[in-house]
Amino acid sequence: MKTVLLLAAPRSRQNRKRQVAALCTSILCSFLFIIPIIMEVKVVENIYLLVVVTLVSVVQNAFFALKVEKECNSPAFTRVACANRNCMDAYTTFLALMWCAGLSLSQAPAAFAGLVYVLVRHKYFVGYMGQSSQSTPGYLFGKRVLFFLMLMSALGIVNFLLAYYCGSNFNKEILETLTKATSALLLIP
Repeated sequence: MKTVLLLAAPRSRQNRKRQVAALCTSILCSFLFIIPIIMEVKVVENIYLLVVVTLVSVVQNAFFALKVEKECNSPAFTRVACANRNCMDAYTTFLALMWCAGLSLSQAPAAFAGLVYVLVRHKYFVGYMGQSSQSTPGYLFGKRVLFFLMLMSALGIVNFLLAYYCGSNFNKEILETLTKATSALLLIP
């Protein structure tokens, strides 16, 4: 047994589904106040890609903050500070959607979409420092990634609810294959 953040080890498939639903709700409500709970290594294997993407996005936030601090006395300070603020406004939504999509459906496409979002957010940040029209592609592409993550979350939740209340499980493997195939479409501009 290892001590790790997020959720306790499931005893059955229904308990795991209940824990996933409860975890998605708690992440949406307050991501910063997660209580450490003991879990088995198998559960950690299901979230490590999401953890890596989260850490990469934290490093990116640190880069943005350093850039704002560096531009403190220059005329570009207003643009850099505004770009940083805009990125931070969407950050919590991104994290909640990525974690919900990864836990409720499949972590690989959610983590891939998360990495794409981090790259797009960097493009938006750099574009915002130049002409205002240079930030538009990054903004629109970021909205598409967030929509994909929201769709993945909704599919996972609907699948869980159908399995739990109706007893008809729309084969989770089909949904995972579908999301893995459509995650590649995120690369099309």
